[in-house]
Amino acid sequence: MDAVAANRWRARARTGSPWLHEEVASRMVQRLPWFREKPASWLHWEPVNGGLQGHRKLGEYLPQARCHVSAMNLPQALEATRDPAKTFWKTAPWVRNRQPMAPAPDTRVAMLWANMALHLEPMPQALLRRWSDRIAVNGFLMFSCLGPDSLRELRQVYRQVGWPEPAHAFTDMHDWGDMLVHSGFAEPVMDMERITLSYSGAPTLLADLRDLGRNLQVDRFRALRGHRWRDRLMAEIEAGLPRDQDGRLLLTFEIIYGHAFKPQPRSAAGGSQSVPVDKMRAMLRATRR
Repeated sequence: MDAVAANRWRARARTGSPWLHEEVASRMVQRLPWFREKPASWLHWEPVNGGLQGHRKLGEYLPQARCHVSAMNLPQALEATRDPAKTFWKTAPWVRNRQPMAPAPDTRVAMLWANMALHLEPMPQALLRRWSDRIAVNGFLMFSCLGPDSLRELRQVYRQVGWPEPAHAFTDMHDWGDMLVHSGFAEPVMDMERITLSYSGAPTLLADLRDLGRNLQVDRFRALRGHRWRDRLMAEIEAGLPRDQDGRLLLTFEIIYGHAFKPQPRSAAGGSQSVPVDKMRAMLRATRR
């Protein structure tokens, strides 16, 4: 993945969230009742990209929880997640305090929520460690991201034409599970589903992909493409992608879901142990018997 391009994409200014991200966020919210206790505080990681409607649904499910937001474009994230009904002059101070806020350096939350963010991160293991540092002991992480089967039909079109990949490679859910453990999390639970979207034609498909992200593949085209190339791209998509019974183009997205807990820190084992002489003698006699 091109790290410079990835950071530029994540820091851009935007006013809305992609439809697919909102749908995934809604499905994640439906998983929250799996946990016996509702978190008393939560941190929304990159909420504008992750889904503003999803953010509101989380707020409705956790009305008493303290909400924090974290984003590369923090002013935009704070403004986008602020509830206009809870303005300074309309409500009591205890209600105003429910507005999202940036976390302090020592803030630890009961839940960190990161929807459709991890596949855009050029250094994912470092990010997982940062998330772990933000979660309180016995708190948990909930996240989603794209899996390796995403855009498989479009990738096939690019291969047949001989073009570089249309997107960087996405990580398998088993590898995410391993990275969670290596980053200090415990009891990771991973699963996935495939969502197939249909499009009336190549222009609407490309517009949707443009809203979802950019081609962060390191070996992508190094220069801007012209109108002729775009016309050929649309023609290849129209000819190469499968269609449903109504003639609409089909494109697959693999969605990976995961959650894991922040365990109690393990105490470091010493280099030696002391055993009383009497206990050692008793152990030796038991061994002889």
